[in-house]
Amino acid sequence: MFSRTIRTFLLAAALLALAPAPEARAEPGSADGALTPVTVTKETTNDVCLGCHGVDGFAVPKGDSGDAPKRHLSLDVQGFAASAHGRQRCVACHTDIGEIPHRTGISRSVDCVTCHADTLKKAEGSSGAKAQIGHVVQQENDYLASIHAQPRKDNAAEPNATCTDCHNSAHYVFPVNSDAGKAFRLASPETCGRCHAKEKSQYDLSVHAVAVMRFGNDKAATCADCHTAHRVSDPKADPAKLLITRNCGNCHGNEYKTYRATYHGQVAALGYAHVAKCFDCHENHSTRKVDDPGAKTAPDHRIEACRQCHKTASAGFLGFHPHGDTHDFKKFPSMWIASKFMILLVAGVFAFFWTHSAAWFYREWQDKKAGIHHLLVDGSGRPVEVPPIAPAHQGKHVRRFPALWRAVHLILALAVMGLVLTGTTLLYADSVWAPTVMKMLGGPKVEAIIHRTCAATFGIIFFGHLLYALFNTLVLERKTFRWFGPLSLMPNWQDFRDFWAMARWFSGKGRRPTFDHWTYWEKFDYWAPFWGMAVIGLSGISLWSPEVSARFLPGWWFNVATIIHGEEAFLAAVFLFSVHYFNCHFRPTKLPQDLVMFTGTVRLDEFIEERGVEYKRMVEAGELEKYLVDPPTAGATRAAQALGAVLIAAGLILLLLVLVGYWQGLLFG
Repeated sequence: MFSRTIRTFLLAAALLALAPAPEARAEPGSADGALTPVTVTKETTNDVCLGCHGVDGFAVPKGDSGDAPKRHLSLDVQGFAASAHGRQRCVACHTDIGEIPHRTGISRSVDCVTCHADTLKKAEGSSGAKAQIGHVVQQENDYLASIHAQPRKDNAAEPNATCTDCHNSAHYVFPVNSDAGKAFRLASPETCGRCHAKEKSQYDLSVHAVAVMRFGNDKAATCADCHTAHRVSDPKADPAKLLITRNCGNCHGNEYKTYRATYHGQVAALGYAHVAKCFDCHENHSTRKVDDPGAKTAPDHRIEACRQCHKTASAGFLGFHPHGDTHDFKKFPSMWIASKFMILLVAGVFAFFWTHSAAWFYREWQDKKAGIHHLLVDGSGRPVEVPPIAPAHQGKHVRRFPALWRAVHLILALAVMGLVLTGTTLLYADSVWAPTVMKMLGGPKVEAIIHRTCAATFGIIFFGHLLYALFNTLVLERKTFRWFGPLSLMPNWQDFRDFWAMARWFSGKGRRPTFDHWTYWEKFDYWAPFWGMAVIGLSGISLWSPEVSARFLPGWWFNVATIIHGEEAFLAAVFLFSVHYFNCHFRPTKLPQDLVMFTGTVRLDEFIEERGVEYKRMVEAGELEKYLVDPPTAGATRAAQALGAVLIAAGLILLLLVLVGYWQGLLFG
């Protein structure tokens, strides 16, 4: 057995024989016969180090005895030369080594972070080198923020994993796209499995592992593809769950895109992990093919997968398409038809009404600039001879809407705005504004409560009005009400004549018509919610409680309901805050706002201008006096202006959010 002194002597002798003369020269030894150590400087070449570490099998005992287990310190010289660090000097990384032989008790650790940071500073003059080393520094920063950099539970002085635990050694770090880098990536499950044995055994059974280990497919998923290479976070925490879900889309692009179109995907896109994610259905490490009889997605097991969240899920859930594609008619005909129908409906409605609004704005603006006084004509172009305003009626207003209906309109407006805000935040989950708004709302669970409360409010108002209208027409005014009379909202032939007269005025071929109690565009605004309630209401109710709905409806209905609910909501929101706002507030003669729905009254001269047919009828029937009121007070007018301004501004903001979300989805979806 050799003593430590003899071993040190032999090691020093070997170094002296291999190293260049100037650096290997030793002075006379000390009193105990040991050689004087050789100083290592920044200029020491790799040849000096490789004199020992380049010898195959070079190792030193870990203990004081030569029979102790060895610490292998040999280096694959060719492998190191081909690596990313091949041009570096050993002493550039091993800065704690100050002499040969190395002293015992000193740290052999390498500070990768500081070294790369210093290299980044030196690369300021070279954009290419700066980008390359900058990428490395970013990876280090990701590592420092990862769970691997956190202290170990059994030894707080050590991190969970260091760079060399994954890279084996910093001597053999290769570019990812190189052959050696690809080989390292394919071997990463083995590397991770040294610490995560259970997960490795599960991964070995997966479709990913078969592609990697049996066929060497470098496109198949390894640990780093799902968990990332460096910013590895706690897999039980929401950020990791969401990141892994997004990473699935790197390989399964179309499946991820169709998943994001579902409620599950929309909530996940907003940063919340309580909904179903890829690995909830496809398992995490032991992922199998969809048609594998043992997979959770297999027909015999799929209902159990649904019941992880939907405890009472029935067989109706099996018809739901979690990756239904509206562009694939062959596989998903119902979704394709629903999508294309809604696209045509939206395009047709806006093509007509935006053209109508643009033509109206242009003609009214031109008439206003020219100071044209409109001679009153009806929808047939016949002059409307209206009596002059009596002196006693000068300055009077006409009451259009009583306080009850104004209050109902306000509540309805707030409910609709709440529906638009909460619904489109989910619908356009990928938009730049949606995550912030969702946080302001309190998260998806609170958002759902707000949305359903607004929906219930809308439904109560809608059906309450319907019951009132039926009771009024069938009971209170059964003998006097005319279903197609001037006070009825039922469409009639006069509406078509009025529209044709407006179209002639738009084109400069006729005079601007005046109207009766209701105009054709007001009747459209009234009847549109009936279609909206049928489409949005029924689809929304079925989506509200899928466990109940699935007992009566086929599973594919949920895919269709999601499509028509979202598209109809888009149609309603954009129509309200563009066309409806124009008709009421943004016409040149109404700017900046119309107060009739906030004060309930309109000036008599304005009333005659717009509704001359009704004014003439009221005068002839002797009913005008019943509707004449004093103008609102200055305070009431200011309050109405403030309320109107707030509602109009809120609607325009919502319109902007919806359009941004829609266009962002078209451009980047």
